Formats: sequence, structure tokens, C-alpha cells
Amino acid sequence: MAVDLHSLSEATSGAVGALLSTTILYPLDTCKTKFQAEVRAHGQQKYRGISDVLWEAISTRQILSLYQGLGTKNLQSFISQFVYFYGYSYFKRLYMERTGLKSIGTKANLILAAAAGACNAIVTQPLDTASSRMQTSAFGKSKGLWQTLTAGTWNEAFDGLGISLLLTANPAIQYTVFDQLKQRRLKTSQNITEKGSSPEALSALSAFILGAISKSVATFLTYPAIRCKVMIQAADSNEDEAKAKKAQRKSQKTVSGAVYAIWKREGVLGFFKGLQAQILKTVLASALLLMIKEKIAAGTWVLVLAASKYLLLNNGSTPRSVQKP
Repeated sequence: MAVDLHSLSEATSGAVGALLSTTILYPLDTCKTKFQAEVRAHGQQKYRGISDVLWEAISTRQILSLYQGLGTKNLQSFISQFVYFYGYSYFKRLYMERTGLKSIGTKANLILAAAAGACNAIVTQPLDTASSRMQTSAFGKSKGLWQTLTAGTWNEAFDGLGISLLLTANPAIQYTVFDQLKQRRLKTSQNITEKGSSPEALSALSAFILGAISKSVATFLTYPAIRCKVMIQAADSNEDEAKAKKAQRKSQKTVSGAVYAIWKREGVLGFFKGLQAQILKTVLASALLLMIKEKIAAGTWVLVLAASKYLLLNNGSTPRSVQKP
């Protein structure tokens, strides 16, 4: 079977970058997610900020609980970024081959990125839901992956799928902005590489800055939907009043229910609750991801190319792509 080596290289480097950035920033992600999941009227909030979540973990001697669900999150991040980067790179190459163009416009880039994002959302939704439930569980009471997935129905494993598909606009905007900025940056600093050489790479600082800019834009534009998604996927409360509010919590598992709950209890500003924490976490994570991806891209390309040549010598098959496009 023909293999697109460039897409495979992009997917691998992106997945490794996601794995490392997720692990480094996971405690921040847990604090941010628990803060976003809480919906209470003003004056009744348990958490006033992510620092309160951190203090709760410290005061209850549950520091390690800040890492609850890390394995699931890493698995989800690795698969998610692999599927996304492979899909995006593959669709981009296919588009350029069919049209004969050497570059892609902004509109086409958005469509390709959204298509890759939709494929990613469908494939990884159960893991995404399980990860959110494990993070938002009470400290020290998080279940394992299998227990979390089997605790409800199969349909519940896909809670938030609709809004996840809507949020494909987030990475679509992010990677489109990053790709366009990257192309402009490389045009002014690098000559066109010869065929068979490794892909062009940004410096670590340039990749970090461009990643931060692109993710900030995407996060700001899509944050209300992000907040609703966290609420939909959050674990049910373990507090005493949870039983009395079971029906109410169930209604919040829909987009309309989440929107109504935020509007009623927190007002318009509630849709942007946790925005600063979200930007801090996602900008750092995306910038780290893209920085790591760019720095290991050349090495990944060499390894993939070497592996393809080894397989070629052993079974005589011909990969679809053995040179840098």
C-alpha cells in the first residue's frame, strides 16, 4: 500500500510534540478544567480562580491528583495530533497535486484544516470525554479509563461531539494562521531546499512566538464554545446536593442546557469565565507543541525516509513519497 511519507513525518512529529507539551502543562490543565466546569451564581463559587483549585489540592494533600487522567490525556493527545497532522498534511498535498498550485490560499487552508479537525474529533471523542471526566472528578476519586468509559452508555462517551465538531474552527484558525506566518517567515530567511532534503524548520523562538500568536487568536474567537464543552463533559458532582440536582445536571449535558445554565447563573461574562487560564494553558501548550514539532521535524523526516528505504530494499515496495514536496 502506498504511503505518503511526508504526511507520516508531519503526523509523527506533531504527535510527539503534543505528548511532551501535554505532560509538561498537565497540572495547569487540570486546575483550568475544574475551574471552567463549575457553574454557580455569584457569591456561591467554590473556586474564584485556578489558584483556588491548586490550593485545594495542596490543602487536602492531593498534589498528585493534579495528574489524574494524565495517561488518558496523553493517549488522546497523541492520537488526536497524529490524526490531525496526518489528515491536514495529506489533504494539503492532495489539494496541491489536484490543482497544480504551489501554495494554498487562506480559504482553502481553512477548509482543509476543518476537514482534518472533523476526522480527529470523531476518532478521539470517547477519549476526550473520559479525560475531561477524570480531570473534573473530586481530587483522589478519579476512576481509570475503562471504568470511566463503561460508567455510562456508549452515547455518553460521545458527549459533546457536536460542539467538538463546531470547535474544529479552533485548530483550523490556529494552524492556518501559523502556516501562513511560517511561510512568510521562511520566504524571507531561507532559500528553497533541494529535493530529498529535510523540510524547512523554524527556529525554536520563531516557532514559539508564531504558535502563541496563532493560538491566542483561535482561543479568543471560540472560547464560549470551549466553556460549554467542558460543562457538557464534566464529571457529575460528588457533593450532597448532587442527587437533588440530578435532572438539572442532565439538562446541562446538551449545548442548549449549558448555554442556559451559564446565562442564568453567571450572565454574559460567564461565557468567558476562565478565559485567561485557557489562553495561558493553550497558548503555552500549542507554542510548545509547534516548537517541538519544528525542531524534531528534520530528524523525523530522516528516520521516516531511512525506514522507507529499508522496507524498499526488503520487500521491493515503493512508497508514494520519498522526497520533500
